[in-house]
Amino acid sequence: MVNFALIGAAGYIAPRHMRAINATGNQLIVALDPSDSVGVIDSYSPESSFFTEFERFDRHIDKLQRGPLEDRVDYVSICSPNYLHDAHMRFALRSDANAICEKPLVLNPWNIDGLLQIEETTGRRVSTILQLRVHPAIVALRDKVRSDKGNRKYEVDLTYITSRGRWYLHSWKGDEKKSGGIATNIGVHFFDMLHFIFGDLQHNVVHLSEDVRAGGYLEYEHARVRWFLSVDANDLPQPQKESGQRTFRSITVDGEEIEFSDGFADLHTVSYEKILAGEGFGLEANRCAIKTVADIRSANPAPLVGDYHPQLLKHRS
Repeated sequence: MVNFALIGAAGYIAPRHMRAINATGNQLIVALDPSDSVGVIDSYSPESSFFTEFERFDRHIDKLQRGPLEDRVDYVSICSPNYLHDAHMRFALRSDANAICEKPLVLNPWNIDGLLQIEETTGRRVSTILQLRVHPAIVALRDKVRSDKGNRKYEVDLTYITSRGRWYLHSWKGDEKKSGGIATNIGVHFFDMLHFIFGDLQHNVVHLSEDVRAGGYLEYEHARVRWFLSVDANDLPQPQKESGQRTFRSITVDGEEIEFSDGFADLHTVSYEKILAGEGFGLEANRCAIKTVADIRSANPAPLVGDYHPQLLKHRS
């Protein structure tokens, strides 16, 4: 049985990690979060130790790591706010544990370089949750693209609108220095998916960059992609508004919709299974997507010429 610690136990994504730890036959033995609204732990690991202060958590981990082998922490799962990920990964590695980190792995590509050095020094490893890479529909599309001998570029439209209330901009997620902005916070796993399917990124143009929405054009080895992301409910298509839906997600490839809504609930568990089997995605697997969102963050928006997402016509200045 593998022992896990969890940083960020009160967040939205933490229960998926707790479920994955249980589903793989392992145990969560200690958790940390500044908020004490963590009753969800009772559903998975009621005997887990819990701390709201990092210093006490650090002391507890240090004690465990100097104790009997069966009590030591093998993995630290990291579900903290984006800007803290690199610090918490360094803590895990220096505590003689491996790390499993939620996306985005880091906010900037140079953070990856520092973590690679610490991996080399400690002998411990970072794995990341890139769950779309293990989704059967995405894997099938990647296989199709790889088997295509025509060496052509697919035409892709990506639209993701996930409504958030007024709280969003007042939380760390609305602070670009902490979340990395909307492209990083809600888009990074889609950009990683595009790289995974269509190869290396060749061109990155930003047409719109706001607190609640962004859009642009990406060109990969095997695809031309028009993308639009938003957390504003006003951007939802009319049918979704009328039906009361709060989210709209669409990815079309050459005009054909790619359906991958099913199976999301189990992807963290599949990711954990692969990590524990030594088949997880490491630091370098993240570099393309992290560079993509970092470049989007620093880009000056370009005029709407050439290829651009049609949704952007509603927001042009």
